[in-house]
Amino acid sequence: MTNGRIPVPGPSGGLSNLQTRVLSAAVLIAVVLPLTWYGGVPFRLLCAVIGGAMLYEWLHMSPDLARNHKLVLAAMLVVVLLLLIVAAPAHIVLATLAAAVVAAVVLGRVRGAGGEAALGLGYAGFSAVSLALLRDDDRQGLLAILFLFAVVWATDICAYFVGRAIGGPKLAPAISPGKTWSGAIGGAAGGIAAGMAVAWYAGFADFAAVLVCLVLSVVGQVGDLFESSIKRRHGTKDSSNLIPGHGGVLDRVDALVAAAFAFYVIGALSGGLDQPAHGLVPV
Repeated sequence: MTNGRIPVPGPSGGLSNLQTRVLSAAVLIAVVLPLTWYGGVPFRLLCAVIGGAMLYEWLHMSPDLARNHKLVLAAMLVVVLLLLIVAAPAHIVLATLAAAVVAAVVLGRVRGAGGEAALGLGYAGFSAVSLALLRDDDRQGLLAILFLFAVVWATDICAYFVGRAIGGPKLAPAISPGKTWSGAIGGAAGGIAAGMAVAWYAGFADFAAVLVCLVLSVVGQVGDLFESSIKRRHGTKDSSNLIPGHGGVLDRVDALVAAAFAFYVIGALSGGLDQPAHGLVPV
């Protein structure tokens, strides 16, 4: 935390935490945006990597889970992700994932492991599937995913700076003591503004788009709190150390994947399972 001061190198001359975070974020953006723009197999591979990393970190935070149980869960996710990569029809991918989650619940009950591992499998799997199916391979999919990125990233940035500048009552002190109501409201306002800028460019800037921006911003913030609650339950600060300065993949995509799932459901209800973006971006 810099408390508004300009970050300077520590005594050892290394990068400060904020500088490390900025550098890592720049590298991630340089990788993610070109793959998002290209779409197709490269983007589906990216989604599969995200889903795999999410499950790895989730299981890593569950040390009591037997190793062979973790391997079974990983194998089930691999099957789902392979179907996703080869662009199997959405109903097949979703049905396979649902069956895997049910099997994981049954396995957990048989082995007395509870349902948290199955929850992690569903969380990782639906996150990867939602992102990939939203992007699809056409212009509407690209606009839909850029709209999602704009809302979630602006929400995150504005919530951080507004919360630090204004402070005030805590949003969920038992889960994430640093978050405030002012930050949540500021984040939602920023998310709506950024999302509507993309919507205006794409030609669907109407009142419905404002409501979707608000829903995605709120769901994203809830997703952030959900991941924080899981970490608190396991007594860990970060889900892993995979991303320097940011912790783990779960720490970086918690808001994005929650909003992606909500966005996919909205699009699927209006545009269909296979082409949800067609119900979201009417161009």
